[in-house]
Amino acid sequence: MPRVPGQIDVAKTEAILDAAVEVIGQRGLAAPMEAIAKRAGVSKQTVYNHYGSKAELMRALMQRRVERVTAPLRGQAAVDNPTAALEAYALSLLETVIINKSYSMLRVVMMGAGEMPDVAQEVYEAGPLSARRELAAFLRTETELGRMKVEDCDQAAEFFSGMIMGQSQMRSLLRLPSDKTPEEFGRFAREAAERFMRAYAP
Repeated sequence: MPRVPGQIDVAKTEAILDAAVEVIGQRGLAAPMEAIAKRAGVSKQTVYNHYGSKAELMRALMQRRVERVTAPLRGQAAVDNPTAALEAYALSLLETVIINKSYSMLRVVMMGAGEMPDVAQEVYEAGPLSARRELAAFLRTETELGRMKVEDCDQAAEFFSGMIMGQSQMRSLLRLPSDKTPEEFGRFAREAAERFMRAYAP
């Protein structure tokens, strides 16, 4: 069966990013590109062809994560039911926080921020800041449609993110076990979305 144009590059990109999560999570920001290439099953030159520096690689990792986390805020489903969209977004955030593999990389970035401030800046801008901007854009659209009344969408997005992450984020960063079951996280996400919608009702 012939390959779709670009299919190989997409597969290699995903392999490199998956390998980077594993290797950087285990060895820290100082992990050599050679180790990432070996884990991905590609040459070091292939990694550099995709990402010219460690900072670029980290930005790509964050962009991929944000794309997945904010997916519930896009599409017809979000238009049809904004409360459900916020609930799904909240649950997506929580799932990212409570999966240890996802947060191991953030821990090493925090530890290496002093030595690699450019990487830390890339992670912040492409990760948490980008996600909040996506949420703010969603809130802005809902306000324009008259289904919410949000005067400062950036501030409201920060409120919602803080309400969701809370102690779960701190426990994860400290490698403590989760204090909620998946069902409890689901109820928490639903309650947060409903309370938020009521707080900003038109």
